[in-house]
Amino acid sequence: MKNLLAATLITASVILATPAAAQDDAGDKVNMVIIYGDDECPESTEDVINVCARKAEGERYRIPENLRESDSGENVAWAERVESFETVGSFGTMSCSPTGAGGITGCTDQMIKAAYGEKGESKNIRFGQLIEEARAERLATIDEDAAEEQERVEAIEREYLERLEKERDAPLPGDEGNAAEAEPLPDPNATPEG
Repeated sequence: MKNLLAATLITASVILATPAAAQDDAGDKVNMVIIYGDDECPESTEDVINVCARKAEGERYRIPENLRESDSGENVAWAERVESFETVGSFGTMSCSPTGAGGITGCTDQMIKAAYGEKGESKNIRFGQLIEEARAERLATIDEDAAEEQERVEAIEREYLERLEKERDAPLPGDEGNAAEAEPLPDPNATPEG
């Protein structure tokens, strides 16, 4: 029981500590979180996109699905191993057997088919798809935010230009009524009398 709990805790810490593999060039930080039952997903911030995968409440303290079953030879009963040896009969080209001409040629084909079969039937959470959906949701509001920011900047510029216009049209200090009685300035080219 202790080993089961330890394995669960280790797996959960590995899953939560895995860095985001699908980051784009802009440097978005992606936080992948598995939540259970009615737990709330943490809100995304400007710097971090939180992507949540919801699982049933009953899965909270269980060993993750991908670790519950294994195709390892250690987990196969001896009777099944013997039965598989008895039913072997495929040989020759594209058979992946050590006997017959070209028997090895089918091994790669079998591995590729097995990998695609596992990928298609996998019960694992597809974080890549969830990340893309979160990014698309975030990018949907960018145009609206940019338009609002542009309007705010234009309003500030208009206020600034109006203030400059008022300051330019205002009379200078000391010129407010003495403009008609002001003495003319001396001519800089005139010779001094003396």
